[in-house]
Amino acid sequence: MNPDDSVDKHFARLRPEQKRALHKLGIRTIRDLLYHFPARYENAGPTGTIAGVAAGADVTLYGTVRKPDIRKTWKSRRPIAEAWLEDNSGKIKMMWFSQPYIAKSLHDGMQVKVSGRIAGTGAKVYLANPEIDKTPVMPDDVHDSLFVKGAEMDETLYPVYPESQGISSLWIMHAVRKAFEAGVQERIEDPLPADILARYKLPSLSSALVFIHAPQKRSDADASRKRFAFEEVFALQIVMQKRRSALLREEALPVAVDRSKLADFVASFPFPATAAQNRAIDAITADFEKTHPMLRLLEGDVGSGKTAVAAATAYLVATSLPKGRIAGHLQVAYLVPTEILAKQHFSTFVSYFKDHPIPIGLITGSECRVFPSRVAYEESAKLSKATFKKRVADGLIPIVIGTHALIEKSLSFKYFAYAIIDEQHRFGTMHRQKLATKGTIAPHLLSMTATPIPRTLALTLYGDLDLTLLDEIPAGRKSVITEVLAPREREKAYERVRAELAAGHQAYVICPRIDEPDPAKELALQAKSVKAEAARLKKEVFPQAAIDILHSKMKPAEKEEVMKRYENGNIDILVATSVVEVGVNVPNATAILIEGAERFGLAQLHQLRGRVIRSTHQSYCFALPESFGETTRERMKAFVKAKNGFELAEYDLAQRGAGELVGGRQWGVSDIAMEALKNLKLVEAARTEAARLVAEDPELREHPALASRARTADTEMHLE
Repeated sequence: MNPDDSVDKHFARLRPEQKRALHKLGIRTIRDLLYHFPARYENAGPTGTIAGVAAGADVTLYGTVRKPDIRKTWKSRRPIAEAWLEDNSGKIKMMWFSQPYIAKSLHDGMQVKVSGRIAGTGAKVYLANPEIDKTPVMPDDVHDSLFVKGAEMDETLYPVYPESQGISSLWIMHAVRKAFEAGVQERIEDPLPADILARYKLPSLSSALVFIHAPQKRSDADASRKRFAFEEVFALQIVMQKRRSALLREEALPVAVDRSKLADFVASFPFPATAAQNRAIDAITADFEKTHPMLRLLEGDVGSGKTAVAAATAYLVATSLPKGRIAGHLQVAYLVPTEILAKQHFSTFVSYFKDHPIPIGLITGSECRVFPSRVAYEESAKLSKATFKKRVADGLIPIVIGTHALIEKSLSFKYFAYAIIDEQHRFGTMHRQKLATKGTIAPHLLSMTATPIPRTLALTLYGDLDLTLLDEIPAGRKSVITEVLAPREREKAYERVRAELAAGHQAYVICPRIDEPDPAKELALQAKSVKAEAARLKKEVFPQAAIDILHSKMKPAEKEEVMKRYENGNIDILVATSVVEVGVNVPNATAILIEGAERFGLAQLHQLRGRVIRSTHQSYCFALPESFGETTRERMKAFVKAKNGFELAEYDLAQRGAGELVGGRQWGVSDIAMEALKNLKLVEAARTEAARLVAEDPELREHPALASRARTADTEMHLE
């Protein structure tokens, strides 16, 4: 048996549904099997023989099912499923009260593992409502663990694995045991260099594999999980450092940095730039002066002014002449996730650039526009896609803002020098790469996010980027007054909304659903819907107010029409889903009600609250959870107390894990690595070691096993 052998080769009796289940779990080879780690461990009581059981004890037994049947109790006529469990030492009756269907799922001769409590007395003992694992177990497997024989197994921890229909945790446990008996763990080369193992006191790969699957004590499992967490984070850091190293060897288009012109542009903003904005602009400007392309992540809290930083640095690039030319402009591409946001940024850029004669383009799935219009300078004009693309290809539009339409193959740039990606966690690395290859030379890259990312997460997932924080809110803005209200207190929120409407302001109401749940579907999300809530508010609460709705299933033209009417003040209350979470900017909106608040992550709640920090008016946020369990209370308390999104992000990381923080399940990063992201020292150590190793051996020629592990990490991690 070898690590890269197919599982099918050594487990020949697999049924088609079992093969499908293994594929679903990502187990195709023996190596995959050994890297399929337990989710937890349990000790369900001593494992022994039927002859040795005693009344009142919790036990785990292995044996053969005999005579499954259904009967009813004599007096109450209560249905009972029953069967006998038999092993070499004897037999015992199993009984499941009011669960007759269990008998139908069993058949005579089935090999099982059962866990439960021994009830009854004397000769009439029985297993009451035991849990049953119906995976076939070979008779010689029954009473052995990987370390000790059955009689000595009282303290053994049993691994519990992620399962899929057709393949249970018990099947995986015995398959792993078979692989260990063949010595496969000794034939897998350790990707971690020996000096790193020694420096951080980590177990070798073969030891860690045995300890994680069959620990003798809890500390064995903890040590091996730490080792595999380090291995995965280290492999990710190797990928990031190699990317960074490759980019540092590339040449960027030189940007002419004229700081006095830049200062004049920033001074023309309708507000004074914050110190944090000036620091960010200075850092990006310094990057432009280097010979290699910039790779920077700008992380700014809600309302901190990232768009202004993007505009200032885009101005610097768009006013630079291409190398060796006496005319023309370097070009900027600004990629945003939604059409609403693209149009909003286009309007913002037009307002910033109206006194600076630089053409700005907008491209979305539905239209193309260019500013200034040849007819009226103050306005933008609509263009056909073909004309727009020709102008960009000829270098006549220096700044292009757009959605995914921006990375279409048919759109090419003449002097592409600067790529800006907004809300970059909404895009995958493929999108980033497509944008980066729009020019003949790698562009400077600025990724921006308003989702606060804890330092460990940023270091791991964006380890190839330099990090800049915008941790200051523009002067004059007041912090939002946030309250969490129980269902009986919601009238308080409505009173505040009435007062804001009377003052000429507007409000948002956020709902988790678009439509009412289907009553026929038991598992449908029972939460407030946009459509029903808008109708209820109009009928019962705000009959005089102009109320409209916004959600993701509306056509782009409908969304744009609603947003335009809301921005113009023709809608008093906008009832929406979290589609307004990112970037929507209506300064006159001063109150937001979030229905079913417990259904949103804290980072998302903070983003939603950010919709009403857009002006100098006092604003209000009311979280209206439908349930008030202990976890909800704690999270809502954190939401009210946190002074900024960074505090909330750290809280979310500690409470729910990185996988929940920004949709991390999509990253292709394992649960073990996700847990490790709570450990800053581990992440920083992995980053330091990866940077040192890549600097010494960029192609990892001295470390082929590590190179292979890094390729796997690169393939699996997709930052969609």
